[in-house]
Amino acid sequence: MKLRLIPAALLSVVALALTGCSAPSATDESLSSVLDSGTLTIGTEGTYRPFSFHEGGSGELTGYDVEVARAVAAELGVDAAFEETQWDAIFAGLTAGRWDMIANQVSITPERVGSYEFSTPYTYSTGVIVVPADNTSITSFASLKGLTTAQSLTSNWNTLATESGATVEAVEGWAQSVTLVEQGRVDATVNDKLTFLDYQKSTGADNLKIAAETTERSESAFAFAKDGTALAEAVSDALATLTADGTLAELSGKYFGADVSQ
Repeated sequence: MKLRLIPAALLSVVALALTGCSAPSATDESLSSVLDSGTLTIGTEGTYRPFSFHEGGSGELTGYDVEVARAVAAELGVDAAFEETQWDAIFAGLTAGRWDMIANQVSITPERVGSYEFSTPYTYSTGVIVVPADNTSITSFASLKGLTTAQSLTSNWNTLATESGATVEAVEGWAQSVTLVEQGRVDATVNDKLTFLDYQKSTGADNLKIAAETTERSESAFAFAKDGTALAEAVSDALATLTADGTLAELSGKYFGADVSQ
């Protein structure tokens, strides 16, 4: 999972770091090289639904991140060219100059801000408790104390559920956890809000609801090499335009049934 919740205090530090970026240096050719070539090369997984995936497994590359990146490229007046790679290699490819930016739900963290440039965020999310639609007893994370949730043991959601006092039934991922909730075999599951919204949008399921969500939220943005300030700023300007004209809200609605862009 690429998303990670960050405490509000750390988000403030990240925000200051992003807004306080130094001006592009005289040798920063990150934007000019893209404009001269006419192509914005973008690293992505292509296997991370609903953000970057192939429809039907072998169709055209699509997804929320892919469409936002294409819209950004159009604002810059260049073509978008996607290079697919595994997550474990995506930052190495950026550093090596194989692509100009990463579009793959990269969460902004203090550690990453020290090594890469970021655009302004285009995705925001929270952690949520998912319960049956008729459940009225779970209204907060404190409500999970003494109850059973289904969680992947390697996820940060398992930690959140455990810290909230829940007994965790181990599963391999979202598909198993949501099935257990629907079957009434566990009381709830804790996961990312985007995961739930995607599931609800793609299945039309109305038998589940969000009972509570975290106050902290994750922010995801396009990532650039550390010397790519000029390109990062131009992409941020493009995102501002896409926010103002409603494009990001429209794409959010298409994939999640809700505006996750702000």
